[in-house]
Amino acid sequence: MSVKSLIINPGSTSTKIGVFEDETLLFEETLRHSTEEIAQYASIVDQKDFRKDIILSLLKEKDFDIKSLNVVVGRGGMLKPIPGGTYAVTDDLLEDLKIGKQGQHASNLGGILAREIGDSIGVPSYIVDPVVVDELEPISRYSGVPELPRTSVFHALNQKAVAKRFAKENGKAYDSLNLIVVHMGGGVSVGAHKCGRVIDIFNALDGDGAFSPERAGAVPSGALVKMCFSGKYTEKEVYSKLVGKGGFNAYLGTNDMRDVEKMVDNGDAHAAEVRDAFTRQMVKNIGSMACVLKGKVDQIIVTGGIAYDKAVVAALKESAEWIAPFTVYPGEDELLALTQGALRVLNGEEKAMTY
Repeated sequence: MSVKSLIINPGSTSTKIGVFEDETLLFEETLRHSTEEIAQYASIVDQKDFRKDIILSLLKEKDFDIKSLNVVVGRGGMLKPIPGGTYAVTDDLLEDLKIGKQGQHASNLGGILAREIGDSIGVPSYIVDPVVVDELEPISRYSGVPELPRTSVFHALNQKAVAKRFAKENGKAYDSLNLIVVHMGGGVSVGAHKCGRVIDIFNALDGDGAFSPERAGAVPSGALVKMCFSGKYTEKEVYSKLVGKGGFNAYLGTNDMRDVEKMVDNGDAHAAEVRDAFTRQMVKNIGSMACVLKGKVDQIIVTGGIAYDKAVVAALKESAEWIAPFTVYPGEDELLALTQGALRVLNGEEKAMTY
């Protein structure tokens, strides 16, 4: 029997939805929300009814019978740190999404909307591999400053999805493999997947690893302290240099790797040098995770939007393919990844995790 699923992935100014039959996409839509529409609501959770109404209106326009759904899946939000997996939206999980356990973010609405719509038609609701997935070994948390532990913030949904895809395509169990997964998008993250757990990771948001199109990654800490206390910048301005205006944005004025590729093709030596610096930092991250896995690496998996850039992928392979073979899955399909997470539970391949 086939499984029909509604997938909900809320962003700050959009709500992306997809309807699947098993892993086949029936239709998807990105519902855009103006700044004025969003500004009417005092908090993220206050947007719930507004977003729910437009989702249901779209399904009605598509002449889709909501009662034919078997499951509703939402993007996971800022919960407490949890192991990876597919989680039923229980009352406890729902409450932590509503209060924003680790912060207010539009993704918190994913599980809230999934639960409400699922309950209305009597089907289960889930979230899958939220950004707060934390499987770090204790020794991975040490930074050198006790007040500043290293944290697990990365592209968990896509990293886990491509790791499991590779395992399935090769007839192996994810929890039997040692993998290095490289996600390259607006932010970048490199993770060491040891027997089904991400035991070490470069924080993709604010302070670890390679720079990215929008983020600075690791920077010289002493110089950063001096910048913070120079009196030239506010806290917000310094943080924006690290997240949003850092990386390629800072060096080349763009966060679009297609623009960078054009610059390089047109003979821009500075753009070529910045891109080379990026790939140098990425391979250093890969090499670090190879050491974490003690050299026992079954595969290096490269994914995310920048994985479409053949020059970047070729540079990574040139420097790191001696560690392990490469598999490239360009882009990221979050809707499909969310669908697959629910299907693994409904088909008995995995057990739903308890929050």
